[in-house]
Amino acid sequence: MAAPMRILLTGKNGQVGWELQRTLAILGEVTALDRTGMDLSNPDSIRQAIRQVKPNLIVNAAAYTAVDKAESEPDIAMAINGVAPGIMAEEAMRLGAGIIHYSTDYVFDGTNSSPYIETDIPNPVSVYGKTKLAGEQAIAAVDAPHLIFRTSWVYGLRGKNFLLTIQRLANERSELRIVKDQIGAPTWCRTIAEATALVIARSQSPFAEMPKEIYNLTSAGAASWFDFAVAILRYSEKSGRQSSPAVVPITTSEYPLPAKRPANSTLSVKKFTDAFGFELPQWERGLALCLDY
Repeated sequence: MAAPMRILLTGKNGQVGWELQRTLAILGEVTALDRTGMDLSNPDSIRQAIRQVKPNLIVNAAAYTAVDKAESEPDIAMAINGVAPGIMAEEAMRLGAGIIHYSTDYVFDGTNSSPYIETDIPNPVSVYGKTKLAGEQAIAAVDAPHLIFRTSWVYGLRGKNFLLTIQRLANERSELRIVKDQIGAPTWCRTIAEATALVIARSQSPFAEMPKEIYNLTSAGAASWFDFAVAILRYSEKSGRQSSPAVVPITTSEYPLPAKRPANSTLSVKKFTDAFGFELPQWERGLALCLDY
């Protein structure tokens, strides 16, 4: 009987990482680490943790995700998002392992009128986006076997995200002013974790022979932040969790933030669907499942 696959998962307390602990559990021996077990700002900590576990597969769900705070903390954001993935890739090469890494729609500038495909030229407009692009490039430069999944507008019932913010504000305010001129695909973290596990389970070759590819992995469909907020309140109200305040659409210029956001960061998932034979649920369906409506 073959030895079980050893999987090293980073960011175990993050939105996607928390779900991955559960979806990956049936695939092998999962060692899930948080920042105390692997400090992504410390190259020695990264190497030591990986060499101790000796994984067949590294799944990097850890990231610096504070988009606005990154504008004032570019060095730490780059260390975690840009440098650390390259070190993981180096260690994967040394072990003959593969790496799965998560990136973002914010590697694009948002000027496309149609959904971005994987071969479109990135042009991030924020420090966060630049550091995430640097992480992709670091992995590619090492040439380790890898899959990079670009996702978007990730939410869930844990941590800090737009869904939880809207639910909190709905109990505090009678009116919410929400940006309507930024478009993306709200994506439930659990569906990302489920998709990742399914891709791994379907793999027919050793991870050392894993194709070196980038795939867009988001919910189907598209929405503005305004659309997303309205849907959150509608489903929350129907489930009896709270009443709905008035939601007023505003422009990006009416709600200035430290980090610039892309106006259209929708991603085409055709390449992923063609490769793996499935796609994530439409964004409203994912939200309904998340809120158990």
